[in-house]
Amino acid sequence: MIWTIVSGLIVGILLGFVMQRTRFCLAGGFRDMYVQKSNKMFYALLIAITIQSIGLLLLTQLGIITIPPHSFPVIGTVIGSFIFGVGIVLAGGCATGTWYRAGEGLIGSWVALVLYAFTAAITKTGILLPVMTFINQPTNVNSDISHTTGIPMWILVILLTVITVCLVIKTLKRPKPKTAVPKLQQRYSGLRHYLFEKRYHPFVAAVAVGLIALIAWPMSESTGRPYGLGITTPSANLIHFLISGDRQFIDWGVLLVLGIFIGSYIAARGAREFKWRLPDRKTIRNSAIGGICMGFGASVAGGCSIGNGLVETATMSWQGWIALGSMILGVWTISYFIFIRPMRQINKQQTQTMSQTQTI
Repeated sequence: MIWTIVSGLIVGILLGFVMQRTRFCLAGGFRDMYVQKSNKMFYALLIAITIQSIGLLLLTQLGIITIPPHSFPVIGTVIGSFIFGVGIVLAGGCATGTWYRAGEGLIGSWVALVLYAFTAAITKTGILLPVMTFINQPTNVNSDISHTTGIPMWILVILLTVITVCLVIKTLKRPKPKTAVPKLQQRYSGLRHYLFEKRYHPFVAAVAVGLIALIAWPMSESTGRPYGLGITTPSANLIHFLISGDRQFIDWGVLLVLGIFIGSYIAARGAREFKWRLPDRKTIRNSAIGGICMGFGASVAGGCSIGNGLVETATMSWQGWIALGSMILGVWTISYFIFIRPMRQINKQQTQTMSQTQTI
């Protein structure tokens, strides 16, 4: 029990600290692919996936860990991930992002986090369980890409590595845009400067996230939980524990998500970024709806942007890559109605106004 607490908290604190300090946000990254035509954060995700996949290949070959085989519901993964993608835009962050932003004092993230965890709990074991079962029943297939295609795991990992390296090199070779960036006044020196003040490139953040995701596997498996990072089920288990008081719900994953919150709080305090911030009514409404969509979608899909988008993809699972694509599609769809469509309407009105002025 003590090792479960210690190892789960250690990994969670590291992840929360790194994500808060580097602003590693998949929700914003997926949105920027469509709205700003910037793929930098998506490529950062590929780096984290690649590092984890290489490490998992070595760990499994050495017999240190075992990746349990499983099947997955294709329809449920597509529908659930799409809904989850819609939710993370409304909530202003993915599952992990909501946890670490709550640690910064954002009230909107607290609203999204509570409803995300509560909705995940009632979807997995409560009144929404029949709905999830109905969606997931029609299709259930083997999730292992290597097993279903006959392509060895090491070839899939090499292919992913080559693609990632090419994309990263291409991105780094592009000339940097000449924009005026205000120079931060240095408050700290030495180690404190690097921990709490220095800005890091998304690719550097991705390396750190990938390594943390990798070490999560052996540390989690040592407690009897044969899996890596996971956010949705632990969040639901935390709700079950708070309601029932049953300690069986307190596992490595629950300590992980609590550690993310603690790590983010430490980072925000150290960087003087912690502040209780109350958003407007519209933001609170969107956070609430987003949290509900995240909890339901991630439960139906069997994972969130971390469980499916980072971990399952690294195991070369159909579930992970199908979920990632559906998630991004959900983000793009809601982004059109929130960002693109209003901007087009504004531009259209401005064009009409200018045309009328010129006519007069």
